[in-house]
Amino acid sequence: MKESILKNKSYHFALLIIETYKSISSTKKEFTLTRQLLKSGTSIGANIREAEFAQSNKDFISKMSIALKESSETEYWLMLLKDSDYLESQNFNKLIDLNQELIKMLVSTINTMKLKPQ
Repeated sequence: MKESILKNKSYHFALLIIETYKSISSTKKEFTLTRQLLKSGTSIGANIREAEFAQSNKDFISKMSIALKESSETEYWLMLLKDSDYLESQNFNKLIDLNQELIKMLVSTINTMKLKPQ
């Protein structure tokens, strides 16, 4: 159940990241930071999807850990975009809150899987 919620939330988040990328790149002509945001922000869900078909608990934890790292990187790019005035505070707050929610869910999922017997 939790993985399904995580999968859905990460997909919704990726769509918002794509929307943000398109908006900033077209209105403010910023391409370098937004491209990095696009890559890391959409990679979260991609890794969660990969974890669905993991070959073992260890493989599952590995994929989810990569998603967690991508989420942390996404936070970095969001902060840079906000602090360099490319991303408005309202949009930043929405995205950062959703990203933090994903981080909490990923940490919980990883920790739960680590407790499961091999």
